[in-house]
Amino acid sequence: MLNHLLRRFAGTLILAALASGATAQPLDGPLRIVVGYAPGGATDRVARIVGDKLQGKLGVPVVVDNKPGAGGRLAAQQVKAAGAGQNVLMLANPAVMIVAPLVFKDNGYDAERDFVPVSHVNDYEFALSVSTAVPVRELSHLLAWMRANPDKANVGVPATGSLPHFFGLMMGEKASVQTQVVGYRGSSPLLTDLIGGQVPIAVDTLDVVIPQHQAGKVRILAMSGAKRSPFAPEVPTFKEAGLDLVATGWNAFFAPAAMPREKVARLAQAIREVMQDADTQRRFRDALMAPVVSTQEQTAAMLKAYRAQWAPVVRKSGYQP
Repeated sequence: MLNHLLRRFAGTLILAALASGATAQPLDGPLRIVVGYAPGGATDRVARIVGDKLQGKLGVPVVVDNKPGAGGRLAAQQVKAAGAGQNVLMLANPAVMIVAPLVFKDNGYDAERDFVPVSHVNDYEFALSVSTAVPVRELSHLLAWMRANPDKANVGVPATGSLPHFFGLMMGEKASVQTQVVGYRGSSPLLTDLIGGQVPIAVDTLDVVIPQHQAGKVRILAMSGAKRSPFAPEVPTFKEAGLDLVATGWNAFFAPAAMPREKVARLAQAIREVMQDADTQRRFRDALMAPVVSTQEQTAAMLKAYRAQWAPVVRKSGYQP
C-alpha cells in the first residue's frame, strides 16, 4: 500500500513538473507586435525596445509590424480580426483606444469588446510651450496674455483629434480662457512654426519639445505630470504654476479578444518582467520616456480611470473628424 501511494505521489510530481515545463516553453512561433504608426515615432520606439527584450525572454523571434493609416485605427481593425492561434499583440495609445471610439461613428472596432488589456508600459506627459517671440515666462503671465489678446491666442497641436488637442481644450476650460486650437500634420511642422513665431503657443508631448527647449528655441512653461519631470526638472507642473490640472498619455499592449486567456496572461507576465529590467528602464529614459511596470489588473484599472477623465472632455468639445 505504501509503495502504491509513493508511486502515485511521484507520478503527481512528474505531471506537475511537466506542466510547469510546458508553461515555461516558448510560444509556438514568432510574436508580431503591430504598431499603427510609421517607424521612428514614440510608439514605434517603445515597441522596439520591449520587443527586443521579449525576444530573449520568450525564446522566439519578435517582429514589429508597422501598419500606419487612419491614425492607428487601421492597425486596430487588423488586430481585432486575428484568429485565436495567432501570436499577435498591438501597442496602442489613447488616440486609438479612447478618443477614436468616441468621435468616429463607424470606427471598425470596439476598444473594450474586441481587445484584452495586456500591459501598460510607459507614460508620457504634455508640455505647454511658447515661441520666444511671446513675452512671457510663467503660465500665469501667459494666461493673462491670452485673455488680453484673444485674436492671437492660437494653440498649435500636432494633429486635430489628438490628445494634445483635447488637453489644450481641457487647459482652456480649467483656466477660463478661450483656446483656438490649430491642428498641424505632425510635430515637426508644429515645432517649425512655433520656433519661427507663426504660432505663439503649442501643446505636444514632452519628449518632442524638450530638445528645442534645451536649445533655447522655445520655452516650456508647464508640464502636465503630477510631479516635475526628471528630463526637465526646472519646469514646473501645471499645479505648481497655479492651474489644478494633471494629465498624461500612455502606451499599452493589447491582445485580440480571440487570444486564449492563458496566453494573454503569459505574455503579460513576460512584458512585466521585461519592464522590471534595469537596462529596459535605462533605454526608456534615454528616449525621454517614463517606463511603467504593470499587471493586467492594474492596466485595466488605468484604462477605466482614463476613460472617465477624458471621455467628458472629448464629448463636450463636439469634435467631429
